[in-house]
Amino acid sequence: MAIIRKSPEEVEQMAASGRILARCHQILRAKARPGVTTAELDEAAERYIRSQGATPAFKGYNGFPGSICASPNSMVVHGIPGDYTLARGDVLALDIGVDLDGWIADAAVTLAIGQVSEIAAALLETTRASLFDAVEQVRPGNRLGDVSAAVQRRVEAAGFSIIRSLVGHGVGRAMHEDPQIPNYGTPGTGPLLEEGMVLAIEPMVNAGGPEVRLAPDNWSVYSEDGSLAAHFEHTVAVTADGPRILTPWHLEDGAEAAVAAQSAGGR
Repeated sequence: MAIIRKSPEEVEQMAASGRILARCHQILRAKARPGVTTAELDEAAERYIRSQGATPAFKGYNGFPGSICASPNSMVVHGIPGDYTLARGDVLALDIGVDLDGWIADAAVTLAIGQVSEIAAALLETTRASLFDAVEQVRPGNRLGDVSAAVQRRVEAAGFSIIRSLVGHGVGRAMHEDPQIPNYGTPGTGPLLEEGMVLAIEPMVNAGGPEVRLAPDNWSVYSEDGSLAAHFEHTVAVTADGPRILTPWHLEDGAEAAVAAQSAGGR
């Protein structure tokens, strides 16, 4: 395993990608309403990203046809945008990658479309909270297992299931760099976190069992039992001052901003 450490200047370049990505998430959040198709969200994302002088990092990656991944309900990740029409009560995971001048940022949110069930609301709240629990552990001297264990504690305490076959990853010049980041683990184990590492931390959680299946399109991943799924992700840099979130989609909400400021050492 070779974990690539970024210089402060390179982290700033990734942060510039992350700011475009965060704004793209805000735009899609405003557009994601009943009656809208996932293809329409994809088109809006690509138009905005390219208007900023960046490119959608997912488009064409290993042949993926979309600019975003749009995964509704029991689909966990890697949904290809198309004619699926959002309906009230859906949950929709939106995963976006942005490449600006060769530096990639990656982040995901899961949205509630109108009023959702109690189980859906709890799933989204728990998965999002588990992400911020993990971000809090992204500090020099901690180990990768501390990050993974933080997700697992929150999710399993709420009675939901970690998807063990899907992981987060390092990110930088390439979409997927070392290390792989499971959403379960043992504190105090794994690689030592050092300043300059950049991690794409992404809890992926099922309301039912942990098993998943791959769809015939060879991209879309569903919960095996058809239960709802949620996916949240931030790109986070290890700095001397603690974690720095490079994809601040959460800052549109004052309460979440306070959580982020605390977990990011006041940045």
